[in-house]
Formats: sequence, C-alpha cells, structure tokens
Amino acid sequence: MPRLILSLFLFAALLLDVSTAVVAQSVANGPKPAAHASPAAPVKLALPLKDGSVRFAAMGDSGTGGKGQQQVADMMVRYWQTFPFEFVVMMGDNMYGGESPKDFEEKFSDVYRPLLDGKVKFYASLGNHDLALQANYELFNMNGKEYYRFKKGNVAFYALNSNYMDKKQLTWLQEQLAADTSEWKVCFFHHAPYSSAKSHGSDDDLRKVLEPIFVQYGVNVVLTGHDHVYERVKPQQGIYYFVSGAAGKLRKGDIRRPSPLTDKAYDQDLHFMLFEVAGDQMYFQAVSRTGETVDAGVMARQKK
Repeated sequence: MPRLILSLFLFAALLLDVSTAVVAQSVANGPKPAAHASPAAPVKLALPLKDGSVRFAAMGDSGTGGKGQQQVADMMVRYWQTFPFEFVVMMGDNMYGGESPKDFEEKFSDVYRPLLDGKVKFYASLGNHDLALQANYELFNMNGKEYYRFKKGNVAFYALNSNYMDKKQLTWLQEQLAADTSEWKVCFFHHAPYSSAKSHGSDDDLRKVLEPIFVQYGVNVVLTGHDHVYERVKPQQGIYYFVSGAAGKLRKGDIRRPSPLTDKAYDQDLHFMLFEVAGDQMYFQAVSRTGETVDAGVMARQKK
C-alpha cells in the first residue's frame, strides 16, 4: 500500500511538471504585444470630411526613432483610416543624431511605413538638427531644394529653411508669393516667429524678416516646430500661427502661463495635427499620441 501511494504521488508530480512546462512554452511562443503599441482610444474626428476638400497632416520634431514617435505614427494611421489625408508637412528636426541610411529607415521609413504604403506623401523642411543633405532624400519630396513650393487644390504650400534665411531665399519667397493667385497660402518651417514656450520662445529676428512679407503677400497660415509643445497663437496681423513641435520629443510643462500670445496650448504629451481646407474655411485638429483631441476649430480665410 505505501508503495502504491508513493507511485501515485510520483505520477502526479510528473504530470504537474509536464503541465507547467507546456504552459510556460505556450506563453513563450504565443502572440506578443507590439513593443510600440499605443493605448487603445476611439478615433474622434473633429473635421467635416467635405467633398473635394484638401486634407493633410502636420508634425514637427519627429525623428527620434523612439517609442513615442512610433506611438504618434500609429495614431496617425488610425486617424488616416477615418480621415484619408493625402500628404504630411514636416516642420523640421526630421532626424536626431546620425543620418546614415539605417537612421533614415529607423527614424522615418519604418516608422511611417503604413502611410507610405498607402501613397501618403511627406514634404519636409529643415530644422536645426537636420543636415542639408536631407533635401536629396526621395521620401522627403524636397527634390534637392532647401526651400520650395507645391500646390494642392486651392492651397499653396511654402517650405522654408529657417536655419539660414538669406537674401536669395527671401527674394525667391517674395517673387513666388507675388505671383501666387491661390486662395490659401501656407508656410511651414522650423523656428517659430511666435511661441510661448520657455526653452526657445519667439524668434524675434526671424519674425522681423518674414512677417512683413507674409502680411504684404497674404499668407494665411504659418506652421512651425522647434519648441516641443503645441500652441495655437492668437492671430498676429491677421495671420494664424501654430507651433507643433512634439511628434517625437516633448518638453512637459514648458508653456509659459499665462501668455498674451496663447489661444490654446498643450505640453503634456506628444501630438500631431490634421487639417482640412474647404472653400474659405480651414478646419484643424491636434491629436495626442493616445488619441485625445488637444485642440480643434475652424479658421476663416482672411480678406486680402
């Protein structure tokens, strides 16, 4: 009898060991959550999706290759599936650190692969962390130029190099704007003429050079980065200014409060922006990496 009990005990122990091993192997070999998966959040679109509208996204200071950048990209894909924007404008600092072919994969093409595969085009401008050679990178659509213009529907876009605003670039900008009959004119570049962030703030010298040109030739909207926050600036001389420099880096708590410049500011998480232009109205929505709507609204086209 004791021998029978001992045999049963050893058999049970063996079964337990085998069962434990199977469970452990099953867990090890089972599906793993994506390393960069964003927290689930419903897509809450604040844009009207009007027929024939110009739809695009905007982001600045993205190129870290880190988890946060990937989470922003994942959320961009989710919104793109509901709001199929055609292109993305980039407000500089597209690459932090190295700029080898591998860096361009890890900090850009791998990160935004679903959008690139969906034929979404990216139009870059240069930030202070970017080498001028980025102008030759095919997926940035700069065509070898540090500043350039393109048009979508009734909207003309001007990518500027705010690192070096020389006379040649200013002359080009004035000539292009003077001949431009587009209903909307949007300029995007890195350094912010207006910003309430503590780290950099308003670039007064750049503003003195550019703002008179913007006013004279009817620029409607200016998109910038550099400060790693979101800010919608109160209209300045009739022009709408945005700071959107937190698609990969964040300076939490960096906004000065209160600030006479700010209509809306957000410095608690990474974000990107969505825009829709329909006739005389431009709708906008800023979205955090978790899907929260940071800011949203509509702007009327200014009278020239």
